[in-house]
Amino acid sequence: MSTGRPDTPHLIADIGGTHARFALVRPGRGTPEAVRNLPAADYPDFTAAARAYLKAVGVPAPASGLCAIATPVLGDELAMTNLGWRFSVRASREALGLERLEFLNDWAAQALAVPHLSADQWQTVAPGEPRAGFPMAVLGPGTGLGAAVLVPCARGWHAVAGEGGHVSFSPMTEREAALAAVIRAEHGHCSAERVASGLGLEAVHRALTQLDGADPEALAAADIAERARAGDARARETVDIFTAALATTAGNLALSVGALGGVALGGGLLPRLGTLFDAAAFRRRFTDKGRFSGYLAQIPVRLMRAEAPALIGLAAEVAARSQEEEHPA
Repeated sequence: MSTGRPDTPHLIADIGGTHARFALVRPGRGTPEAVRNLPAADYPDFTAAARAYLKAVGVPAPASGLCAIATPVLGDELAMTNLGWRFSVRASREALGLERLEFLNDWAAQALAVPHLSADQWQTVAPGEPRAGFPMAVLGPGTGLGAAVLVPCARGWHAVAGEGGHVSFSPMTEREAALAAVIRAEHGHCSAERVASGLGLEAVHRALTQLDGADPEALAAADIAERARAGDARARETVDIFTAALATTAGNLALSVGALGGVALGGGLLPRLGTLFDAAAFRRRFTDKGRFSGYLAQIPVRLMRAEAPALIGLAAEVAARSQEEEHPA
């Protein structure tokens, strides 16, 4: 990420459906500094949020920007899946006075953090020993459900972005099939994200309320979690179905890519659920794959407990690219 301004920091950002997290990376350091978390909905687009951040930290013109965003990155025009932002990368670069500005899928950035987290930044969900030379699956729920794959390569790991949250939900019980039908009737398709995410918690609770013939309620994910902690049966069932759907999706991804290197769970929702996230129930559903249950039973599953792992991944990527540019092979 060299730019001809060797002492100027680089801008990094993780833009999700709810939060816009910004930080700086100083040359040669590879760790995020001056981290700020802005409410994404308070700003009309990326440029406005970035300007607010840079003004707050007193850095008018960073050298470059490497940012993660919760949407497919397929060209200059970006439109966010769970936020009303639509913008041009080129126009944002020019407006912010950056020499370079690049966007990655947010889950590619999350995946890039995995090799750089310390032991105390992980919580074991399913024990096991990762096998060297095999891919790792990385996924997790926030506002939506994201996924990526880490593939071994000469420089260590290469992150492959995907849209695994939008695969079709795979119901395993009659109750799940019934709620999937309700969600399909509303949206035309029931993706894994419609069940295993913050938005999914809300959709599942609405569907269960309808199936039970109860009065409709518009509850946010945080309200559902609070009710579940207080012993509300429907809220508890909502969280249980969310957990089961996440586990099934994780198992499907692990089988699809041969993730014997392990599965890393991330996203902001699981840490906020705390003890509502039933690791034993997750393991049972994760390995429920018939003849290949034993294959999945050997795969370690860990939950990222680091603050803003996407920023950690982006900072490490900035440092790695700078090193490669300074010392080409």
